[in-house]
Amino acid sequence: MCFALIILFAEIKRKGKKMLGGGGSYSCGCLNWNRVSTTTDSIPPPLHYFSLPSPIPHWPPGHVFATGTINLGELEVREITKFEFIWGTDIKYKRKGVSFFKPIDIPNDYFCLGHYCQPDNSPLRGFVLVAREVTKSQLPALIEPTDYSLVWCPDDWTEENGLGHGYFWLPMAREGYKALGFIVTNKPAKPELSEVRCVRDDLIEPIEPHRILLTSPSKVAEFSVWKTRPFQRGMYEKGVSVGTFFCSCVWSQGEELTISCLKNLNLNLHAMPNLDQVHALIKHYGPTIYFHPDEIYLPSSVSWFFENGALLYKKGESKGERVDPSGSNLPKGGSNDGEYWIDLPKDETEKKLKKGDLESAKVYVHVKPALGGTFTDIVMWIFYPFNGPGCLKIGLMNYQLNRVGQHVGDWEHVTLRISNFSGELWSVYFSQHSSGVWVDPTNLEFIEGNKTIVYASRNGHANYPRHGDFLQGSSNLRIGIRNTAAPSKYLLDSSENYEIIAAEYIGEVVVKEPCWLQYMRKWGPTTVHESRAEVNRILNQRLPVTLRCTARNIFDKLPNELYGEDGPTGPKEKSSWFGDEKC
Repeated sequence: MCFALIILFAEIKRKGKKMLGGGGSYSCGCLNWNRVSTTTDSIPPPLHYFSLPSPIPHWPPGHVFATGTINLGELEVREITKFEFIWGTDIKYKRKGVSFFKPIDIPNDYFCLGHYCQPDNSPLRGFVLVAREVTKSQLPALIEPTDYSLVWCPDDWTEENGLGHGYFWLPMAREGYKALGFIVTNKPAKPELSEVRCVRDDLIEPIEPHRILLTSPSKVAEFSVWKTRPFQRGMYEKGVSVGTFFCSCVWSQGEELTISCLKNLNLNLHAMPNLDQVHALIKHYGPTIYFHPDEIYLPSSVSWFFENGALLYKKGESKGERVDPSGSNLPKGGSNDGEYWIDLPKDETEKKLKKGDLESAKVYVHVKPALGGTFTDIVMWIFYPFNGPGCLKIGLMNYQLNRVGQHVGDWEHVTLRISNFSGELWSVYFSQHSSGVWVDPTNLEFIEGNKTIVYASRNGHANYPRHGDFLQGSSNLRIGIRNTAAPSKYLLDSSENYEIIAAEYIGEVVVKEPCWLQYMRKWGPTTVHESRAEVNRILNQRLPVTLRCTARNIFDKLPNELYGEDGPTGPKEKSSWFGDEKC
């Protein structure tokens, strides 16, 4: 133990105050701007495209799902996934660069809206949308730019060395129109005006920078490149991601971006899959969820939980009411007002309920439109009757906690994001306590074709794309809650064990929501035990005085559910039910 603390203290002393800030630097290091170009003096790198392990099947017929085009009203768009390399950076100190691409094989009558960018540390996988007008209006939906503005080029550019550099151009649009992306060249000459189109203002939506791809030190200003996404996202939002990037030398947080995204004005969401296609998607992509070999608190079906003794309590009443197996006697609608909650019986069945019942377990599926109906989110909710205590990590030592993290009723989920252009799995969201992360298929494990693997952490049930130890807290200080995930014989195949509980765009006649889904109150009681005191006691006993304040600050930022201080709400009360995932 002393040895671990010595190492930890030395690490803090070496890194100094910068470590304690908790934030990471976005700097990508020093750049070699002459890495490669498409000139005759150098050869562009081969493009290594990513593909899923197995071919995408022919989906059941119906509507225009996976037919390649989507009608947005006045515009029709196609997804382009083939690219020509234009220019890239070289990052020193073993950090990876980024590359910029031009979409190719654009069908006749369709027009480019901007170029694509991605990091070099993964196979090429992305898209940009191209568009054409399908409904004539008084003002055209698409027009050529009037000019280009040079946003950035390397500091050492001259006429003599100009061929080996990247040049970033913003299309300048006339009043009433706006660009949706940037153009990148490896020569100083402006692109042709016909290279790209700008879009009329009433057909676009605001965007926001999502994830930074590149930050370059410059003599004049710092140049940065971001991925983008619609500013408003959710089941009823209309913003459509174009797949382009945003770049700037002068942009600051809160300012309006110089580019936008498209808007879906076609209200019938005709590109969404029908019910037969949804079943086929789940059968093809449904992940296998592995639980830790030492997991005690396994999932169950909701009906098993109710049938085996779950009780509904009402504020002011000391005795609970047995919940009907269908949940028909649960209060419907309203909000989480604290008037009702579910709890375990205080008899011999309590232990049985806590352990769950893997044989009855299934995932509860919510199908909804994403990014203006150009993607489908298949949200798979997993119910656990009980969430076990956490494990505290301090340096190299682990301390199994007694009560911290315990609570009745745990809802976790995994979301499959499917492209409505092709039916291809585009990304997977892994919920991790009160937040989560989107993971690209290039970083997923697969089993049985295109089915992903999900690892649920021991006791806490956070979901991860890899097995191992994951720290919720400060990775620099190595202090936080330890989440351990590993494969075992305990697993849940969501492609077979599922129930579709909601698909609002299809209609309630086709997909009827179960009674318990309308229960908006807590699935577990509010606890009053001194869980934070348990953490403080360990910190006081195991850490030197100089580290205690920092450690407490870290734990104060962790979500309350890790302390078991409040009962969780059900799926429909989560912000992601109608909105986008937290990340």
